[in-house]
Amino acid sequence: MAVVAQRSAITARPLALAPGMIAGLVVLATIGLACVFAPELARFDPMQSSMAFLSPPDSRHWFGTDELGRDIFARVLYGGRASLLVGIGAAAIATLVGVPIGLVAGYTGGRTDLFLVQFINLFIALPGLVLALMITAMVGPTLLNLVLVLGFVSWPRVARLVRGQALAIRETVFVEAARAVGGGALWITYRHVLPNTIRIIAAQFALTVGYSIFTSASLSFLGLGIPPPAPDWGGMVRV
Repeated sequence: MAVVAQRSAITARPLALAPGMIAGLVVLATIGLACVFAPELARFDPMQSSMAFLSPPDSRHWFGTDELGRDIFARVLYGGRASLLVGIGAAAIATLVGVPIGLVAGYTGGRTDLFLVQFINLFIALPGLVLALMITAMVGPTLLNLVLVLGFVSWPRVARLVRGQALAIRETVFVEAARAVGGGALWITYRHVLPNTIRIIAAQFALTVGYSIFTSASLSFLGLGIPPPAPDWGGMVRV
């Protein structure tokens, strides 16, 4: 019974952050908080035009104005909110879909694993940006569609990563002991396999957020992002 309760050394080690990682987290947290509190920080409506066309940065317009006289600082903050929503939403969908499929494939093995691996590879073989471009062109460029499309494009990578971890964990001593005392597949997966993949899932979640933001900006640059005049980082670069 003591073996069944055992946890791998990976999950037992405390998380150590290097100074560079801490600095990066501070910068990202600052940008994220600035975007979240955009209504309090921005002095102007991001979609309101004015006669101050292409004004340089000054005390009123910190980043200047665009060709329609809109405040660029406000548009950057509000555009960041949209990008964060797309990134986090797409990563959440990819995680909710990819993790269960990866766990089932990795722990079950056999024909189930073979079928799911071929299904995953079918999507991975297609370039993510091209697939997202095709689907977005068919369903239409809206914020909700971007979240759904990017989540659909990203889940296979999550599933393949989780499957690889599950394949290794199912051969460990504590999983074998759990089987020996009569533990079912669902209980073992939830109690032993999933907790030992949490760090990998969290790391992949962060990577998926960044990938989704980058892909969303690419789609906006190609004219298939959030429709104007709503602020969007990719659309601002396109202009």
